[in-house]
Amino acid sequence: MSIKRRQAGLTLIELVMFMVIVGIAVASVLQVLAMSARSSPDPMRRKQALAIAEGMMEEVRLARFTFCDASDPKAEDPNTANPADCGLAESMGPEPINTRPFDNVNDYVGGGGSATYMADAAGNPFPAGYTAIVAIAADQPLGPAGAQITSSATPASMKVLRITVTVTYDNTNSVVLDGYRTRYAPRSI
Repeated sequence: MSIKRRQAGLTLIELVMFMVIVGIAVASVLQVLAMSARSSPDPMRRKQALAIAEGMMEEVRLARFTFCDASDPKAEDPNTANPADCGLAESMGPEPINTRPFDNVNDYVGGGGSATYMADAAGNPFPAGYTAIVAIAADQPLGPAGAQITSSATPASMKVLRITVTVTYDNTNSVVLDGYRTRYAPRSI
């Protein structure tokens, strides 16, 4: 008794056809990936801009927000109740003797409320094509109803600042971060 068995496996023609079809599919997928990589914005440039913006925001938010300049003898005086009690009150813009990092959050901007930076606090220049703009302005009361920190634009009652850091790269793209700084320790040097 003889049983006929079918031969299992691939023929050479089937193998060649499979390789051609898979090769065409892989080439098509790679072309689509290459086209999307060319047409999309560079994610590394955006990540670098975000890192610069976060660093600037952290530097500004960690600065003091006091009534008096740090060099004023009345800066830590418990009787100093507002900027009018200071010999050298803090105002927008750095004092001539200040160097970065500044001694107060207000020093990071000029009289117009913003300043442009091309280097970090240690003086290291940002990578080519990156520019950081820091803008600081007095903001409205902050917090939930019933527990708000009152504020206004007058120096005596300015308790809330809105900080905006804009990092521009490639002359057209930008990353913008907003944050707040409150005057919770006005006599802490």
